[in-house]
Amino acid sequence: MSAQVVCVGESMITLLPEQPGPLEDAELFRRGFGGAESNAACALVALGVPAAWVSRVGADGFGRLLLDGIASHGVDVSGVDIDPHRPTGLYVKEIGAATGSPHDLGPGRSKLHYYRSTSAGSVLEPATLDQPRVAALLDSARLIHLTGITAALGQASGRDGGRQLVQAVLDQRRPGQLVSFDVNWRPAMWQRPEGSGGVDPADVLATLADQADVVFVGGDEAQALFGTDDPERLRALLPGPRLLVVKDAENGVSAFEGDTVVVEPALRVEVVEPIGAGDSFAAGYLAGLLRGYEQRRRLRLGHICAACALMVSGDHGTPPAADELTRLLECTAQEWSKLRAAAEVIA
Repeated sequence: MSAQVVCVGESMITLLPEQPGPLEDAELFRRGFGGAESNAACALVALGVPAAWVSRVGADGFGRLLLDGIASHGVDVSGVDIDPHRPTGLYVKEIGAATGSPHDLGPGRSKLHYYRSTSAGSVLEPATLDQPRVAALLDSARLIHLTGITAALGQASGRDGGRQLVQAVLDQRRPGQLVSFDVNWRPAMWQRPEGSGGVDPADVLATLADQADVVFVGGDEAQALFGTDDPERLRALLPGPRLLVVKDAENGVSAFEGDTVVVEPALRVEVVEPIGAGDSFAAGYLAGLLRGYEQRRRLRLGHICAACALMVSGDHGTPPAADELTRLLECTAQEWSKLRAAAEVIA
């Protein structure tokens, strides 16, 4: 079955400490993989939506591990290029605890340390879209999913290939095809080398987002980028997208369709760690959109998928079984407000 959604962007190997706390105290690490776009692709497939991931990896063991790991989730990786000269990107996850160390992030908090500036994925560019395997995926896709992380690729080395790639996808979308864009603000990725010329990330991301059909943005990142987290003001700033989804962390989400706004509270969740939840929310919402769900049902599916990611230490949660998922989606407002997610169970 051809992919309904194509997710474009870099993914990396992750090293996850077996013991939470400061990195200097961690003796053992588990390998894994993660990245906003491949996370979304994996979550979509878990919901029964065929998805593909387009990217570049190094011709190394980590690159093979990435391909095998993401493919094992059922994601089509035929559009991934192998770079013989650049390595696969890597990040180390630090997980907070209550060790009492002044360097401890604290319970429920985590931080990623990236090693990606010279990676294979850092040189993604518009030419990627012209490769026959990639073009075939794009031709048949109903939706292409992008993020501001992809737009930032190469900036740290003075290149602009990632932004140009995102712009090319927006310019070349097929008739009837949707493009979704998750802002995913990563300030460190926009720090260009001295003498390479500056860019205004807020202007770049607002320009790209306003051309997309579906846009996701968190209130905290919107405040940092655009100076406001107010959903109405953000809608005025981004009038172009058919759908604008503004996330307010644990409080809920405001979704605009035209001038109509729907607000849906988030589920109460016992958080193990938060990384990957935003990608899972986007996947749930997009799955609902492709299935023709009305706005509130899309938002609920996003919240459920986010909760499943929040309850695990990795980036990939497992959604409830189909009958349980239907029960949750069809709750009354009062029933929804009483739900609590803990230990991978929503009740």
